[in-house]
Amino acid sequence: MKLKALTRIFCTGIAVFGLCATARAHHVWVEQPEGGNAVIRFGEFGQNLREASPGLLDNFGALTARLVAKGGAKPLTPTKAATGFTLPVKLAPGDSLTAEDAAFPIRTFTREGREIRNWYWPAARFITDFAAQSPSLALDIVPTGKPGAFKVTFKEKPLDRTEVQILVQSGWSKKAYTNAEGEVSFDLPWQGQYVVEVSHIDRTPGERKGEKYDGINYVTSLTLVQPTGIAPLPAGPVATPNPGK
Repeated sequence: MKLKALTRIFCTGIAVFGLCATARAHHVWVEQPEGGNAVIRFGEFGQNLREASPGLLDNFGALTARLVAKGGAKPLTPTKAATGFTLPVKLAPGDSLTAEDAAFPIRTFTREGREIRNWYWPAARFITDFAAQSPSLALDIVPTGKPGAFKVTFKEKPLDRTEVQILVQSGWSKKAYTNAEGEVSFDLPWQGQYVVEVSHIDRTPGERKGEKYDGINYVTSLTLVQPTGIAPLPAGPVATPNPGK
């Protein structure tokens, strides 16, 4: 087995719930199948991995969602299904949606001989256009008004010198770093769905409902669908979901 594959298997649990320098964390993202309602997925978009229930999907503790439409903002109630969380809405042009789970189980693992308790905080945003938006998630990615241009914020403040990755389902990806204002931009050569991903580790210890933790691993994505461009390459084989815990 190749080293890359071994690394991915070894780091799956750490990358999902902890800190692993050699593997990107799992993320949540929102997608809207043609003609259907929006769905919240969990896994690795670029590897065609969607976690399932029974399995890692069962670790979600309090997933919330919020629709922002022309008529205003309203909360949505996600419903867990076998491969994601369905939402009772189909986004129209101009709509956007956010989702997050601030109640993931706090996990304990050992790194370099030290026991670490980590809180994993996944979040996602879905946009239907590039109109500028204000941040509302703890770690957020928002469009700035120009195609392919985004701003990354942490607790509403610009997050500079932070790696951001953009992916398509064929596995094509590109990385860039935010500037001093938290801004980053990408070309969008392919037609179809893109997921922009960013993570940030807050190493400030704390306590959540009586449980102590050493830090919070925030992982946030932004999903967009590009209607024009080069015909997308096919997605890779569907990856096998991981077991639970």
